[in-house]
Amino acid sequence: MGNLKGKMLFLLDMDGTIYLDNNLFPGVIEFLENVKRRGGRYIFMTNNSSKGIESYIEKMHRLGIETCAEDYVTSVNVTALHLQKQGYRKIYVFGTESFKTQLRSAGLPVCDTLSDDIDCLCVGFDTELTFQKLEDACILLGRGIDYVASHPDLVCPTAYGSVPDCGSVCDMLYNAMGRRPLVLGKPEPAMPLLAMEKTGFSKEQTIVLGDRIYTDIACGIRAGVDAVLVLSGEGTREDAEKAQEKPTYIYENIASFAEDVF
Repeated sequence: MGNLKGKMLFLLDMDGTIYLDNNLFPGVIEFLENVKRRGGRYIFMTNNSSKGIESYIEKMHRLGIETCAEDYVTSVNVTALHLQKQGYRKIYVFGTESFKTQLRSAGLPVCDTLSDDIDCLCVGFDTELTFQKLEDACILLGRGIDYVASHPDLVCPTAYGSVPDCGSVCDMLYNAMGRRPLVLGKPEPAMPLLAMEKTGFSKEQTIVLGDRIYTDIACGIRAGVDAVLVLSGEGTREDAEKAQEKPTYIYENIASFAEDVF
């Protein structure tokens, strides 16, 4: 690998990589246009399970980028695929109404109240968190049922700093109940593998860009593709030096990366 000029499929994290809150980073629109001119594809790949693809399409439109549903792969996609394969009777979903709606749309038996026939607890990034959900989750974990999480991100970046994400909630539940979930989104390789399957590009033609070592970079490496750490979000060069799964490249931002690609 290592040939940036030969890359055709660009798997882009969003928060901290192409924007922060409602602020699009410089050079992003030009980068996306150049990918199209090359005859390649870009797919936005996010762990954020709190909102649906429609919300991302609307946000991208406000930022000056026109996209469609085929331009996204999310942790909800891979979570739904996993849950469908298991054949659960009833899944307690600890997350936003949007997260629950997306899973229901995939034909899954979703609930958000306790009952005796629940056989799986599924946790996502919950911006509608309540103590009742935490209590319900502890009761369910105490029963020994299956336990999955859409992703392990500890924080979600904002313009004013960070807020607790899915991984932080899972840490709370671990401290209370001593159980860890099966993680389905980044850093696991399912999302880039799904993107390559959808587009038909090879591993050699594919590259992941993100600002987090332990999710974005790790998922690319585990999927067998090159991975770029951009320093516009959470990750630092010091993080990269300490990491077991190291980025193939490090750039200050997507604009500086584009200078070597096009």
